[in-house]
Amino acid sequence: MYISSSLVIRSIGELKQVHPFHGVTLPVCKRNNLPIDNSIHFTMDSLTREHMNNHHKLAPASNFYFQPFGPSKKLWLKHDYPSSGLQAINTQTFKDAFIHDPGSKTWAWNSNYLSVLEAKLLHRRKIPAWALAVWLHRSRDWSGNDNLETIISYFVKKYKITVEEYDTLFSDSIPKDLIRAKIFVDEAQSWDDLKHGVELPPDATPERGGMLASLHVHGTGPAADMLLRPARRVTIITGDNGLGKSFLMECAWWALTGSWASHPALPKPAADEVYIKFGIQGSADFPEETRVDYDWSRFGWPASSDSKRTIPGLVIYARVDGSFAVWDPIRSAGGSAAVRDSFTLSSDQIWNGQSGMNEGLIRDWVKWQNTPSRYPFETLTNVLKRLSPPDLGELKAGETIRIPHDPREIPTVVHRYGATPVLYASAGIKRILALSYLMVWAWNEHLVASKLARRSPENRMVILVDEMEAHLHPKWQRMVLPALSSIGPCLEQGLALQLLVATHSPLVVASAEPIFDSDEDSLIHLDISDSGEVGMEEVPFTKYGDISSWLTSPVFQLSQARSREAENAIEEAKALQIKEDVAATDVDHVSKELIKHLPPHDRFWPRWIAFAERYGVVL
Repeated sequence: MYISSSLVIRSIGELKQVHPFHGVTLPVCKRNNLPIDNSIHFTMDSLTREHMNNHHKLAPASNFYFQPFGPSKKLWLKHDYPSSGLQAINTQTFKDAFIHDPGSKTWAWNSNYLSVLEAKLLHRRKIPAWALAVWLHRSRDWSGNDNLETIISYFVKKYKITVEEYDTLFSDSIPKDLIRAKIFVDEAQSWDDLKHGVELPPDATPERGGMLASLHVHGTGPAADMLLRPARRVTIITGDNGLGKSFLMECAWWALTGSWASHPALPKPAADEVYIKFGIQGSADFPEETRVDYDWSRFGWPASSDSKRTIPGLVIYARVDGSFAVWDPIRSAGGSAAVRDSFTLSSDQIWNGQSGMNEGLIRDWVKWQNTPSRYPFETLTNVLKRLSPPDLGELKAGETIRIPHDPREIPTVVHRYGATPVLYASAGIKRILALSYLMVWAWNEHLVASKLARRSPENRMVILVDEMEAHLHPKWQRMVLPALSSIGPCLEQGLALQLLVATHSPLVVASAEPIFDSDEDSLIHLDISDSGEVGMEEVPFTKYGDISSWLTSPVFQLSQARSREAENAIEEAKALQIKEDVAATDVDHVSKELIKHLPPHDRFWPRWIAFAERYGVVL
């Protein structure tokens, strides 16, 4: 059993009130039997370095020591700290505690060392014994019967702390919530477990494979302030036209990649503060947020200067105009977080290519189809199969053909109506073909770039889709979101996807009912108040089942799942039913409106027929 990472992180917080001398030099001297009044040859610097190598190399790949002690706010110290900074503390700040000739290697405790150490307790607070014991023994394998008291006892025994030293310098108080808390786990904590709770070392490289964890937009866009916290897997954004769904998509793309897919966000004319704050989440539970303020002097958004923040995985943005934007952490400036690069492909460039960027769907499809290894062609066919519409059946690749006035071989797509050149496919099929191609092409290019850079491929892809339902028949809308959310394994086993989807379609939202997990997914709704203020909130995902129930839900807010005229007629009928003084002529007039706009089988008829007959109107 091992001490949990959460307890180690808590101990680090407690040790901020402990002086480095009490946290490092005292344990070194006690562990190595430094005598009182009797000077001996004692290699203080080397023993301290050994101690810090054993206990303060928190990040294995870093050249810095982590020291959790105060009063300095500097947590990460250079490799020469034992013989420089700490040596100055030993020979100057705490010199009265020792018998030591400057320049010599002979040391001893002075007879009054304990009073000196007590007088220099930071803020006159005793050392929390439990916190120092946890810090020094965080990697030890403990038995299931151990607790904080036994950890403290082990520390006292190992470091030969006398009763007088303990009573003078240490507090044996244990926080009440830790007395019976579960403090052990099955596996020893690693740097990956701890780094979300501490500041990263100066030489840390950015973590890769992040996702968008938060997006806070202030002073720009349709609302004065918008805060989005995307879920780990699927985030569905709904709301009326003009309330900011596409704007959020553009800002999310910028937060992930550092570039705008089209026009940058503009500040509101009356805004005093204009900024975008975002968090990219890797393994940390609570990622630090980066704030970028609008640069009024340059009329734009400066690049983030945070070079240590987590780098996102591969990012693909399917825009509503048919264009796509792609960002690859390896292909873009070698994966540097400081300098980011991305590119946007128009609909024509997706199909026909762009010099120096991509060959285009037409040429790549044919090339992949004729490659002996069949890769990545088989990946493309698997993705198409997953995203195929139910009414057309499985989309398959047919034989290439020539068409008039085009020198190229043109791929064909085969469905149950026959084979069709992809250039002549319907708008809905073209959108899915383009999305499938871009995902496969981007992933394949990422694998190539990873191999050339001698780096492992990413394990996460972030996909942004604006107006998921565009060009798709209702049957297709009802299955495309679950299908897209399951694409990861088609590209690569273990590839995790984060989807941000904006939609007006109740069918797209309803399609999430079988897969929605409140721990992994979220539903965001944009609304406008009577005063004209745009608001955004995460709403509970409810299974309404019937699509008409989704239309009248708080997400889509229709009064009736009917035509506008039918809705008006029903509302007029309802108003008449609650009046105290009702004229037969009014009932006759409303009945004619209902007959005009409602079908004979409408569920409102039984309620109205009974009411109308009371006033002599027979239907």
